[in-house]
Amino acid sequence: MMASILIVEDELAIAELQRDYFALHGFEIDICTTGTDGLRHASEAVYDLIILDLQLPGIDGFELCRQIRSMSEVPILIVSAKKEEVDKIRGFGLGADDFVTKPFSPSELVARAKAHLSRYERLLGNHKKEEDRAICIRELTIDKAARRVHVHGHEVVLTVREFDLLVFLALHPNRVFSKQELFERIWGMESMGDIATVTVHVRRLREKIETAPSNPQFIETIWGAGYRFTV
Repeated sequence: MMASILIVEDELAIAELQRDYFALHGFEIDICTTGTDGLRHASEAVYDLIILDLQLPGIDGFELCRQIRSMSEVPILIVSAKKEEVDKIRGFGLGADDFVTKPFSPSELVARAKAHLSRYERLLGNHKKEEDRAICIRELTIDKAARRVHVHGHEVVLTVREFDLLVFLALHPNRVFSKQELFERIWGMESMGDIATVTVHVRRLREKIETAPSNPQFIETIWGAGYRFTV
């Protein structure tokens, strides 16, 4: 699967230049031209790397960096015309992984992005064994290795898709995913079917793991956006 990158840049020409260079190297790219739109994308979708400018309309790049870092460890590269050392220090302090000043070399930007992606993948690999451990959230226990789920100490039987959907949501707590995103990640982009199946599976999961399915404590509906697993 190719890596996905979110570019948040108010100058569309620059954003499109970045997009074209990354596309040549096989990356999937989304572009946002405001900080507000960038935060929405970063909250609703999963990216492998985020590139952002500092001087953005709506939410500025510093605040956007802070908010993204508060909910994800995804690599963040700042690309900005700001060159003062204080700006770089502030950006790193808010969680940025790199700082590239404009004008920049597109080839260098791609190289830096690849380096951070490789480092991030190694980091995830180092934690793979830890992530294989059971997920325990309040009265819910998910044993990923055995593919078994217990609620209040009693086992509940899930279908393959129900289990995969529950594990995916539990591994991405407090993040909102649209039905389309869940369908693509759990059923696969090439799958035949309708995203309405996501709604059906969420309903069945609630019936099996929630004490009060009509008032869910784990899988919440975020109206107009999708679903969120709350911890």
